[in-house]
Amino acid sequence: MADALTEMLDARDWLLADGATGTTLFNMGLDSGAAPELWNLDHPGRVRALHEGPVAAGSDLFLTNSFGGNASRLRLHDAQARVFEINRAAAGIAREVADGAGRRVLVAGSMGPTGDIMEPLGSLTMAQAVEMFHEQAEALRDGGADLLWVETISAPDEFRAAAEAAKRAGMSWCGTMSFDTAGRTMMGVTSADLVALTDRLAHPPAAFGANCGVGASDLLRTVLGMAAQGAERPIIAKGNAGVPKFVDGQIRYDGTPQLMADYAVLARDCGARIIGGCCGTTPEHLRRMRAALECTPVSPRPRLETITARLGALSSAADGTEPGAARPGRRRGRRGAAGQNSAS
Repeated sequence: MADALTEMLDARDWLLADGATGTTLFNMGLDSGAAPELWNLDHPGRVRALHEGPVAAGSDLFLTNSFGGNASRLRLHDAQARVFEINRAAAGIAREVADGAGRRVLVAGSMGPTGDIMEPLGSLTMAQAVEMFHEQAEALRDGGADLLWVETISAPDEFRAAAEAAKRAGMSWCGTMSFDTAGRTMMGVTSADLVALTDRLAHPPAAFGANCGVGASDLLRTVLGMAAQGAERPIIAKGNAGVPKFVDGQIRYDGTPQLMADYAVLARDCGARIIGGCCGTTPEHLRRMRAALECTPVSPRPRLETITARLGALSSAADGTEPGAARPGRRRGRRGAAGQNSAS
C-alpha cells in the first residue's frame, strides 16, 4: 500500500509533528470533562484553527481531533453511535487544512486507548478492541487521513489490536506508548519491550516511539533505550512541554520555547526522526523547535547527563531496561488513565 509517511522520511532526515490538542482547545473554551471530539461537529471552525496553528508553525504532519473517538470513550458522552460521523468529520477538517497549506503536510488520524482494561485483568476482549479501533480507522480513512496515529497506549494487547485494525482498514500507521512509571508504561512495558513488540507484528507501524509521559528528559531516555535495541523503524519522540504545575486553578506546563527547541535537537541526536510535542506544546514551541532543527548541526548521541543538564532531572533512577531489573506489579487502570492527549 502507498505509505506517504515513508516517502517523506526517505527524502528527509527528520519530520516535525504537531503539539498539544487539549491545551489549545481548552484555551478556545472547551469545558473540563467535555468531549473534544464532539467539536468536530459542533465547532468545526475552532478545530480548523487548532490545526492551522501547527501547520503555520512548520509541522510536517498533524493529528486529527479524534483521540477519544472510539465507541468505549464516546459512550461516556452518550455518543457511541456517532463514531463514524465524528471521526470522518475530524479527518475531513484536517484534510482541508493540509490541502490548503501550500506544501505537503500529512494528516494523521489520532486513535487513543479505549479506556478499558483488556483481559485477563479487565473485561475487554481482543475481538472487541479490534472492532472498536477498526470502526474508528475506517472513518478516519474515509475522511481523508493519510495514516493512522495510535498514541498513549500502555498495554501490548491494545497495541496489537490497533495494528490489526489498521491492517483491516488498509492503512499505514504509527504507534506510540506513554512511559510514565519509572520508564515503563502503566502496564509494565519498557522501551526494549516495545521494540520487540513492533518487530513481531504482522502489520508493523511505519514508525513508533513514545509520547506524553512525565517529562522531556524521561522521554528521551526512552528514545535512547529504543535506539540501543537497534530499532530499524523510524522512532517518534513526542514529549510534553516541561512539567505540569498547578497555577491559579489550572494545569500549566513550565517548558519554555527554548527548552522545547533544546529537546527537539536532543531528540534528533538521540535517534528520533519524527519529533513533536505533547501536553502543553503550543505553535510557538513548534516554531522554535523547527528553527532549532534546521539550524543546529547533528551531534553524537547525547549522554543522559547532557540531557538532564539541559532539560531537567529524571523522575526515576532507572527505566526498567538495566540488567536484573524487576518487573513491577501491574496496577489496575482506570477509565481514561494513561495520559489523554485530548486533554493535554
